[in-house]
Amino acid sequence: QVQLAESGGGLVQAGDSLRLSCAASGGVFISYVMGWFRQAPGKEREFVAAISWSGRNSLYTESVKGRFTISRDNAKNTVYLQMNSLKPEDTADYYCAARNGPFLESLEGRPHEYDYWGQGTQVTVSS
Repeated sequence: QVQLAESGGGLVQAGDSLRLSCAASGGVFISYVMGWFRQAPGKEREFVAAISWSGRNSLYTESVKGRFTISRDNAKNTVYLQMNSLKPEDTADYYCAARNGPFLESLEGRPHEYDYWGQGTQVTVSS
């Protein structure tokens, strides 16, 4: 069993940057694919990014490509989401998720494929 805890959210202005962190405990973090999802008020949960257990493979939703970077430090049991050039439409609760399995591009964007979820961290981007 894995427990995930996100941090790093906050209120920023458009064009600014934030780095989200997700600390994992209670499991073998290095073997898990890690993902970030977000959910705006009244909206469905949306895939943002995912990274393989090795950190060598990653995926991004089109709207964040070139602005967001997902990374992981397995020695620290932590995954990060560096968010640059933030836009008001990035405003949402951001969730860290983990799944124990191979990195497959056809699966990483699907929330139901993930086994564990954090409680979320709020990101608000003002105009």
